[in-house]
Amino acid sequence: MKSQIDEIKKQINVSLSSFLEKIKHEYKLHLVNPILFESIKDFTLREGKRIRPLLLILSYKGYSRKDKKLSPSFYNAATCIEFLHNFMLIHDDIIDRSDLRRGKPTLHKLLAKATKTKEQDKLGFDLSIIAGDIVYALAIDAFLSVKESPKRKENALKYFIQTAAFTAMGEFIDILHSVQKIHTISEQDVLLNYTLKTARYTFECPLVVGALLAGADKKDINNLSQLGILIGQAFQIQDDILGIFDSEQNIGKSILSDIAESKKTILVCHAYHQLPERKRRVFMKYFSKPQKSFADLIIIRKIFIESGSLHYSLEAIRSRLERVQAIIKDLKMRFSYRQLIEDSFLQLFKNSQEIAKSNGLSPL
Repeated sequence: MKSQIDEIKKQINVSLSSFLEKIKHEYKLHLVNPILFESIKDFTLREGKRIRPLLLILSYKGYSRKDKKLSPSFYNAATCIEFLHNFMLIHDDIIDRSDLRRGKPTLHKLLAKATKTKEQDKLGFDLSIIAGDIVYALAIDAFLSVKESPKRKENALKYFIQTAAFTAMGEFIDILHSVQKIHTISEQDVLLNYTLKTARYTFECPLVVGALLAGADKKDINNLSQLGILIGQAFQIQDDILGIFDSEQNIGKSILSDIAESKKTILVCHAYHQLPERKRRVFMKYFSKPQKSFADLIIIRKIFIESGSLHYSLEAIRSRLERVQAIIKDLKMRFSYRQLIEDSFLQLFKNSQEIAKSNGLSPL
């Protein structure tokens, strides 16, 4: 099964490269300015999990006829979800003022070097906003490569566009949360943010879009939607854990970036509401510092462990993974593709398994 997934991912990478060459000539991006095309190409082709196009393809194949072979044009179409992902990352990095993405400079850092100016940072932010908008247009263009019945294609495209809007709503909420007092934010608020900002476009959308294109029935579409939200929430909870407990080498960005932004995560909300008053004041002293050091991170890690917040968050992942596995068993999708999707999901949670073990907690 791993070899089958690897082969699909290999074809996705080939399709990303070929689609970029196609749009280079169709849109004349390299003629507008060479750095525009080269920076988008560099950002797009960086090594990644490719989980979104992979899930779209697996879902589509799982509901298609057994003898149906995918054309290169469908692989090009599947890259639409990777371009949507990159569009989100580009704008997210601007908002967060991040310096690294996938272990390399963020797009606004690359574009800050486009020309000499007194305000290099502003230039990078301005140009990458525009580049992100172009990448979103490319996502729609890629989707149009699908060769399916017009009705299925229309329904799937509408879902795809709605997902982009919902993800932006999640970003809207995330920004509001960043300036609101922690006592005003509940766990349900955080989960809504996870659902809109991560779960919808990373898991639910590719699964549902693939199934819509293949003609799956309404019951399975609803099950895939629920499945995508659950796995997406679990994935974001893990991401928040990794942002505090993992290494910079593994996550591809500064280990201090999440606590520097004082993100209101499940870890943070649970600790705040569970700690007794005295310890809560200590926690807020470090969590609220505008400039945090690695020593502060170590203290915050210890608080998350002692408050039970790390254990609580890992259990939240576990419970969702159990529900996901139950839903997968009930899908009408062909068995082999259900297995591939389940295996792909479980592969995503290896790091949180390691963190659980290293902190003396039971594995997921």
